[in-house]
Amino acid sequence: MDLLKVLSEMPGAPGREELVREFIESKVKGLADEITTDAMGNLICRKKPVEGATDVQKVMIACHMDEIAFYVRLIDDKGFIRLHNAGGFDNRNLFARRVRIQTRDGEVIEGVMNPGGRPIHIASPEDRTKIPKMAEFFVDTGLDKETVTAKIRPGDPVTLVQEFTELGEMVTGKCLDNRVACWVGVRLLERLQASDKYDVYVVFTVQEEVGLRGAITSGYAIEPDISIAIDTTLAVDTPGVPGEEQITELGKGVAIKILDGYAISNKELVDTFVDLAETEGITHQYEVLPMGGTDAGAMQRARAGSRAVALSVPTRYIHTVTEMVHKGDLRATLDLLAAYLSK
Repeated sequence: MDLLKVLSEMPGAPGREELVREFIESKVKGLADEITTDAMGNLICRKKPVEGATDVQKVMIACHMDEIAFYVRLIDDKGFIRLHNAGGFDNRNLFARRVRIQTRDGEVIEGVMNPGGRPIHIASPEDRTKIPKMAEFFVDTGLDKETVTAKIRPGDPVTLVQEFTELGEMVTGKCLDNRVACWVGVRLLERLQASDKYDVYVVFTVQEEVGLRGAITSGYAIEPDISIAIDTTLAVDTPGVPGEEQITELGKGVAIKILDGYAISNKELVDTFVDLAETEGITHQYEVLPMGGTDAGAMQRARAGSRAVALSVPTRYIHTVTEMVHKGDLRATLDLLAAYLSK
């Protein structure tokens, strides 16, 4: 899990994924026949088919690098930093958080994020039940206003800080959505051999959390026949939620997506992955996600369209800094994808 730990703890706001991209590129160097970065910042790793192969299909595998984050919006008269969110947060989970600000000069400045208002000692009953709006949160760096304005400016990305930890067969940390997919993509390239059936593009995409933007452009350029998104999905197998709403369950294997809010998976691909998982003895489950989506929704609609599916890693506490996945589900996702490409 050392690779996943590094990926989880790195900052990579939508549109500012460069540190993640550079790290992944260092890990996959020599594992692909072509490695390029496009204008959007997608890292495209191509494994060509065997020479002379005919009737080859292009397969695009999307693993998004970005995490939900913030941008500096303004610095107020006292040097407190106001934020604009990039991605979907539940504000109830944003109290008392450590953050990291990446400045234009490459310096990293840490701070703490809280909403404005009275502490509990002097709060009214109404104050205690209120859920603050995003505009009410601010970052305190502990620095005076002159230092803050000299080092930080609007547009600097702000990401949450959290240590990655192993808890038995589980791991927990920030932005496992979607650094688990980056882990899968790197490990897949380590295994992948040239195929006589597939021309494979493993694409580490950008800006998924703000509208699948990197997959839109890379899908248009690659024009795949088959599109596979690797992402997380909800595992609400926790207290307070009825069993019929859990979506998936930790420890029950890779989730083969039937549909979500952005795409309906291709039936033939779903059947193929289910049959393959049963044949290979790979633990798996089905996923029907009422809302949300993955890069599959963008790739499916690129140019004239492609057959698309998503393989998901079940994840508890999504879009918090304590996202949790099961190591076995992570391995099952990698094993099923590798088996498909080598069948």
